[in-house]
Amino acid sequence: MQTAVIYMTAGSVDEARKIADELIAKRLCACVNIFPPIESVYYWNNAVQRNNEVAFIAKTRQSLVPQVIEEVKKLHSYEVPCVVSLPIERGNPHFLQWILDETRDCKP
Repeated sequence: MQTAVIYMTAGSVDEARKIADELIAKRLCACVNIFPPIESVYYWNNAVQRNNEVAFIAKTRQSLVPQVIEEVKKLHSYEVPCVVSLPIERGNPHFLQWILDETRDCKP
């Protein structure tokens, strides 16, 4: 199946919810899971940074990944938001079909 998961982070639960709501409303993703705060350690502005963030994962069609990335970039407060996708190679066929059924087909 041509489905993918997209891993993202945000600065707050509210921001993650706002992004998730838009992705679902526009039928770009079938589902978004928002995880409790995580601690992120990363290099930014020539220094090691440590901040609390929220991780969230969306399920979508592989063909919609570019649109999801662009939508997240428009909505996100970060200058360079984390938005990375991984193809789903195997899974419950009924669940994978549900992802396809609940996302829009981007074919012309």
